[in-house]
Amino acid sequence: MNHILKSISFIFHPLIIPLLGVLFYFSKSPRYIPLQIIQAKLISLLILTVVLPVLLYFLLKTLGKAKSIYLETTDERILPLIVNCLVILLVINRILTPNQIIELYYFFIGILISTLACLFLAIMKFKASIHMISIAGLFMFFIAISVHFSININGTLAIMCIITGAIATSRLHLKAHSNIELIIGFFIGFIPQLILLKYWL
Repeated sequence: MNHILKSISFIFHPLIIPLLGVLFYFSKSPRYIPLQIIQAKLISLLILTVVLPVLLYFLLKTLGKAKSIYLETTDERILPLIVNCLVILLVINRILTPNQIIELYYFFIGILISTLACLFLAIMKFKASIHMISIAGLFMFFIAISVHFSININGTLAIMCIITGAIATSRLHLKAHSNIELIIGFFIGFIPQLILLKYWL
């Protein structure tokens, strides 16, 4: 069971969650988007939101500034969160602009707001769960896409409920977070996506 719970934290690492949201959008959107454009955006996002942060982690680990990819202390989180904010700004200004794909634009605006909130809390020495922030934001985005395109994804939403619970259980079991850190993390991820619905839904 210990190995399973560790695997859940690794498989659903926050780094891959934005990319999962984009993949979900392209798989469900009824709009015609040329395959070449989809591929170009996915490759760009993979490099910026996954490869670049991983390289930064290895640099920080080499310099002794990070002990694990989970960024277990608030001090370890500050620089990666700042870099992540800059990466998201680059994404929304160059890759997912509002005049191209407005749904994904506001999805990443929500991610930026959640990241800034997490950064503020880290500076204040509070360690909100980044795992819960990311999965909660994705969960709300899935619900919004379901309503926006009038599609039935009840099965997907049920699986998301299970995954969210599994991630929370994993983080508690590994003693990575307290209950309050998980709850606050969930709302930091969920609420920005909910508030931004009025701009695109």
